[in-house]
Amino acid sequence: MKFFKSLTLLITAIIIFSCNKSSSQTITQTSSDTTIKPVDKGWTFDTIPLWADEFDVDGKPDSTKWSYDIGGSGWGNHEKEFYTEAQNVTVHNGILSIEARKENAGGMNYTSARMVTKNKGDFLYGRFEIRAKLPTGKGLWPAIWMLPTDWAYGDWPKSGEVDIMEQVGFDPDSIHISTHTGAFNWTINTQVTNVINVPTATTDFHVYRIDWTPYAIRGFIDGVQHFQFINDGKGPSHWPFDKRFHILLNIAVGGDWGGQQGIDDSIFPAKMDVDYVRVYKMRTP
Repeated sequence: MKFFKSLTLLITAIIIFSCNKSSSQTITQTSSDTTIKPVDKGWTFDTIPLWADEFDVDGKPDSTKWSYDIGGSGWGNHEKEFYTEAQNVTVHNGILSIEARKENAGGMNYTSARMVTKNKGDFLYGRFEIRAKLPTGKGLWPAIWMLPTDWAYGDWPKSGEVDIMEQVGFDPDSIHISTHTGAFNWTINTQVTNVINVPTATTDFHVYRIDWTPYAIRGFIDGVQHFQFINDGKGPSHWPFDKRFHILLNIAVGGDWGGQQGIDDSIFPAKMDVDYVRVYKMRTP
């Protein structure tokens, strides 16, 4: 990081600039001001959703709210599935089901779906609440998460990632809530995360939630807080969470994490059920 300090010399008020380089991680700041840590203003949230999908119409998900990431490129994690458009998702009796299958498509041996609200539901701050029941089986990697819509600070992880819920099939009772940024991410083993034991994650529905404000991202399961990532005021490499993000729902198969103990082909088809997705607007204090 380079920044500038001004020094007044004699009575001429000549300004001399000097350049200092930090010995720690590179931090990009939008101004030359010293770091100002944000203050928690006790933000609250509306009680009526700003955006929601209750999945109350049978058939395919609402195309005005959801799109799909398509393909079998491995998605940066060496995943083994081919993501389809709608073939692996259904809505029935008020429940969205995302299904991973053992079948060939696009040169891959498995299919699944990755639903996204990009350009249909993009948000800056708010409360994000998803009620879901997770799939069972070694080799699965379900996630409820958020990515930046505009990638204003660069490619992953510079523009950030929020994992509202991640789980891997070989450790089904462990729920992970995490954030990733340029300075804090799994590739350099600095990610900020918490692991919560939820023994009924695959048998019962649970409410996974984050509250996102300019001060912090806080993670909850069934209304109990388990995670907090605070804005330290050191710029986008630490806190890129001042731009709009969108929601993703998916089941990956295999991959660097999900496939660490192999894939059990006897588990397919396997599904993640989602009761609702709700987004509540942050109120100005």
